[in-house]
Amino acid sequence: MKVVHSNETVSISEIRELDGSNSLQFRDQVRASLKDSQRFIEVDLSETTFVDSNGLGALIALHKTTCLRNGLVRLLNPTPPVQQILELTRMHRIFEVVKR
Repeated sequence: MKVVHSNETVSISEIRELDGSNSLQFRDQVRASLKDSQRFIEVDLSETTFVDSNGLGALIALHKTTCLRNGLVRLLNPTPPVQQILELTRMHRIFEVVKR
């Protein structure tokens, strides 16, 4: 997992899978990396091949964290299988999904 900081945004990339084996660590690492001034989290899902309910739970937890800061979570370039999971679970309505 790669973490990059800019003014109000933390950008996360290089995530292969987001599931029960790593979702808690992912959530905790992202939360720990947030600086006080950062309200937005961008998660690049272009390399992510699998997300399960634990991974979705971690994303929801980060969504709650950003809401407390008047921010949001953006999901960037989800792969087709991940996009399908987001749509089946209607998570694409909660998160801003951006295809660049």
